[in-house]
Amino acid sequence: MGDVYCKVADRYDAVSDMISMSMNKRWKQRFIEQMRPMPGDKMLDVAGGTCEVARRYLQYQDTVNHDTTSSVHVVDFNDSMLQVGRRRMAQSSWMDNERVTFAQGNAEDLADVPDNSVDIYCISAGMHNLPHPERTLCEAYRVVKPGGQFACLEYGHTDTPVIGQICRWYWDTGIPFLGQVLANDRASYERLAHSVRTFPHQKRFAQAIRHAGFHLPGAGYELYQWGMMVAYIGSKPRTA
Repeated sequence: MGDVYCKVADRYDAVSDMISMSMNKRWKQRFIEQMRPMPGDKMLDVAGGTCEVARRYLQYQDTVNHDTTSSVHVVDFNDSMLQVGRRRMAQSSWMDNERVTFAQGNAEDLADVPDNSVDIYCISAGMHNLPHPERTLCEAYRVVKPGGQFACLEYGHTDTPVIGQICRWYWDTGIPFLGQVLANDRASYERLAHSVRTFPHQKRFAQAIRHAGFHLPGAGYELYQWGMMVAYIGSKPRTA
């Protein structure tokens, strides 16, 4: 999937808005609000290259918590995406005050992140790109502090019959068509759609998160727009 993101890095968020029918920004804002980060929290934003989530997180800390000590470390496998994030943050006070930092890295092997070192592990619309999500979950568990938070926002499966049929048609036919029309690249968008459509159902993925050691309340997830997007927000036991 790396070649897809290299090609669309500069317009990734615009493409995400297109794919989500302009719901992407609302979903991410709701996701941050559901996290309810605390003042001073250190967040690791994995697959967060364009800084859409990082920016919203720091804005929440500044405006809701009136906090200037929190920080976010953005890790992405794709350097093109990181370059977009750096450019977006270049003129911000967050960059000047080192509240946002960047590193290229592999979500399945966060070798440069120490054990039990972050308050929040966040990954947004990135898990479906990874060949071994279970390894990523194990790494997330390793780096989160006991009592810390795991937060994942990911495309889901819509079980409502009619809406589900429409969503499946959209991923299988609509997304590749838009890729052809807007980027002259049907094949890459077919691979993108396939990675989303073959990602585990939210019930199964919630089980995988629990298997990694995290506690998820209730059903383990919340559906956005009938399951077009799913939020998983849990915690690492304090006794871990």
